[in-house]
Amino acid sequence: MSMTTIAVIGIIVMIVLILMGVNVSMALFIVGFFGFAAVVNFNAAFGMLRTVPFSQALTYSFVVIPLFILMGQFAFLSGMSTSLYSAAERWLSSVRGGLALATIAACAAFSAICGSSGATAATMGVVAYPEMKRFGYAPSLSSGSIAAGGTLGVLIPPSTMFIIYGIISGESIGRLFAAGVIPGLILMLCYMAAIVVLMRVKPEYAPDRKTYSWKERFVSLKGCIGFVVLFICVLGSIFTGIASATEAAAFGAFLALVLMIVNGQFTLKKFYQALIETLKTTAMMLLIILGAMVFGYFLSATRLPQLLNTMILDMHTSKYVVIFVIFLIYLVLGCIMDAVAMILITVPIFLPIVVSLGFSPIWFGVFCVLMQEVSMMTPPLGMNVFITKGILKEVSLETVYKGVTPFVIGAVICVFIICALPTLSLWLPGILY
Repeated sequence: MSMTTIAVIGIIVMIVLILMGVNVSMALFIVGFFGFAAVVNFNAAFGMLRTVPFSQALTYSFVVIPLFILMGQFAFLSGMSTSLYSAAERWLSSVRGGLALATIAACAAFSAICGSSGATAATMGVVAYPEMKRFGYAPSLSSGSIAAGGTLGVLIPPSTMFIIYGIISGESIGRLFAAGVIPGLILMLCYMAAIVVLMRVKPEYAPDRKTYSWKERFVSLKGCIGFVVLFICVLGSIFTGIASATEAAAFGAFLALVLMIVNGQFTLKKFYQALIETLKTTAMMLLIILGAMVFGYFLSATRLPQLLNTMILDMHTSKYVVIFVIFLIYLVLGCIMDAVAMILITVPIFLPIVVSLGFSPIWFGVFCVLMQEVSMMTPPLGMNVFITKGILKEVSLETVYKGVTPFVIGAVICVFIICALPTLSLWLPGILY
């Protein structure tokens, strides 16, 4: 049996195991171990299993993940999301569909200090949905804007997905953060444009508007001071080179805790809750990363990435055709696979191909993360859809999926914009670094 055949069988088995409900990290470990044993031998496979997870878990780069997650937890519990939504509501609610627009804007702002799509969607579900329901918004529009807005936490820095991509690819986390700023703003505008177009077609989805005086609008900005301070201190220190991503994450977690105390939201119970959630999320991500490392060793042993690279270069086809094929593969995988697992499994395969075609690995990181955002809204998995459904008990899953459909279209349009104009991703890293 050829190496290529073994690699293809391994990938198929891994996907089947995930679809059967096997834990993603365990599926990666199992296929990686037995696949490596089939290609080399069992002694080598046991040696890899004994050394690779331990050595990778001790990598200094991993420290930044729990620190940013902890910062997001403290920001989540500090009540900052309420202030951000209140300000966005007062500035945007005079437009039809303004509360949905405010939800997207507040999600974008909260993402800049949280970095977690799930926490962003869960927070805005509690804060924004009751207000939209009170003013007669359609459940599909309300739930869809919450689920879609939450995905902005994957792209707008600090993003744990960029950190994971940086660890896998060896690229600078600071550069990846900088590369995500402009595409994140473009995606936010695409989501807002989807709402504006929907209001033209279905104006009954948002039957009423609220108006505020200019004084009320400017007063609402006072509640955003903590967000601005946290944003500038964390990302500003990274972009200016004052601190590394790890140092900035540590300071950001401390500052978020201080803001939690200043806002009068600190209790021992909330502090314990933040630590437990950080531990759970970090452990889950670490296991998946280690499983992907083992799986990656198996793929490297089969030389599948090099073979695909050679095949595509020998075809002499347009590099944009290759990117479109990768886009279609991500669309399919996003429907059946966890977003974190998707990036960990595919990057070792696709990155060498993309780089050989002349694309920047920083740009490809933005592309991968954008495709993750799409996967968080597409059935049958759609993690953010399930989170939103869990928060909004009265809304059916079908309603949420119906609501996110315009936003999926907006996200796909954003992907094409980023592909057509790579400088949108590379300009800011080029200036800062």
